[in-house]
Amino acid sequence: MAETFSRGDAQYWPIYGSSNTTERNSPYASLLRLLRSHSPTSSQLFGLLALFISGGILLFLLGVTVTAVGIGFVVFLPLIIISSPVWIPVFIGVGGFLSVAGFLVGTLAVVSWAYRYFRGRHPVGSDQMDYARGRIYDTASHVKDYAREYGGYFHGRAKDAAPGA
Repeated sequence: MAETFSRGDAQYWPIYGSSNTTERNSPYASLLRLLRSHSPTSSQLFGLLALFISGGILLFLLGVTVTAVGIGFVVFLPLIIISSPVWIPVFIGVGGFLSVAGFLVGTLAVVSWAYRYFRGRHPVGSDQMDYARGRIYDTASHVKDYAREYGGYFHGRAKDAAPGA
């Protein structure tokens, strides 16, 4: 392992093969020191290698998947076209059923949450609801107080929103 010389925060690596100090202070030597001080560690290099390998594998799998979907679409396209009078009503029926079922589940969830909230059972999210209600009430009361204080608009005494402006 090379011996390093330390001066302050920077480390200076010895330049082998040079005998005098003028060669050590040359631009080439300072460039080498700069490159060595900014070089990645071995764990960073292994992480980058793992990133490239996993990215390559995922890119390969993406290509295989897209190719398989394309070939499957070409192979099954005649079957899809021939049986399309059956598939269109099926898709409309299944889509309609799933939409109605989803809306029903959503409605039941909202009604159940509201029932538990108004009965005082503190369902999930009730704290945020109470906080928002308090903020709305505070804002409304501030607006009401401001309107009472500076409400001379209708009496012909219009004032600025920012007093003293």
